[in-house]
Amino acid sequence: MRASRLVSVLLLLQTRGRMTAAQLAGELEVSERTIHRDVEALSAAGIPVYAERGPHGGVQLVEGYRTRLTGMTAEEAEALFLSGLAGPAAELGLGTVIAAAQLKVLAALPPELRSRASRLVERFHLDAAGWFQRPEELDELAGVAAAVWSEQQIWIAYDRGDRLVERLVDPLGLVLKSGTWYLVGRADGQIRTYRVSRIRHVGPADGSFARPDGFDLAAHWRESIAAYERDASRTEVSVRVRPERVGDLFDIVGDELAEAEAVDQPDPDGWRRFSLRLVWGNEAVGRLLGLGEDLEVLEPIALRERAVALARGVLRRHESQASAEVSRPGPRAASRRTPPAGRPIRTRRPGTRRGGSGR
Repeated sequence: MRASRLVSVLLLLQTRGRMTAAQLAGELEVSERTIHRDVEALSAAGIPVYAERGPHGGVQLVEGYRTRLTGMTAEEAEALFLSGLAGPAAELGLGTVIAAAQLKVLAALPPELRSRASRLVERFHLDAAGWFQRPEELDELAGVAAAVWSEQQIWIAYDRGDRLVERLVDPLGLVLKSGTWYLVGRADGQIRTYRVSRIRHVGPADGSFARPDGFDLAAHWRESIAAYERDASRTEVSVRVRPERVGDLFDIVGDELAEAEAVDQPDPDGWRRFSLRLVWGNEAVGRLLGLGEDLEVLEPIALRERAVALARGVLRRHESQASAEVSRPGPRAASRRTPPAGRPIRTRRPGTRRGGSGR
């Protein structure tokens, strides 16, 4: 632990220049006395570090002392700090490790590359999660990651939605897709994918496992995505939409609009027609009706009829609920009732305030 802290002290001084003992103590969450001992240990080990007392003093390295990373271009340094690993690494329990690694790399870069890398971190940030996406419960992610790293077989209790099942899994890798973690593992001789947030429990099995020869996690994932997109059943849907709501249709349909085609010219009233290929299945009507009266489903007829039935059902529900609310006495109506016998009726003189003297 102390050796790691000594390296951190050295790299902080190399990166930032002169720092006070209080600043170093705050960065490393130790006492100033510990920092003074660490500086003495570095000096005894031959590191050219010295301390100056006084209001403008501090701890610093002899000018020119540094370790450099050779052969790294400016673009490579920028790409390294734009990797966007901080959030996912924190979910894996490696947030502090990534931060320490970036600090070491930053300290070892030549001054001109260090400046460019620092500016990039200040001005670009990668956030892969979607809008209004609530973070998933990932209680078992750390255990799964440890098993992946150590090639340890695990038993998982997996929530399939309708029931909980147990699986003996060889954990081959973890994949982060659009803010969601997936476990790629071998079970019953087949390589399958499990959503980590649905894993309710992880327990160690009896032994380790041998990875399949030539297994490439990235290549397997690309092939799985391509197969899913190729084999997923799609519904051909024809719609017309008010022109100013086309952008909203993009938002609702999302990536599926890549399968959309504008049909002919706009209608005489200016509405646009689109032919969509949707993978939503039974969800299609509800999602498309999010545009309300600004979108009309044309085909297939069965989908149009379901849209009509759904709209009528929503109307009936809201009309009956509104009628119930009207017939039910509200708080104001209740307050006008005659108070129960024995309770005095309080009155106020005009111009007076509640609880006051009227001043």
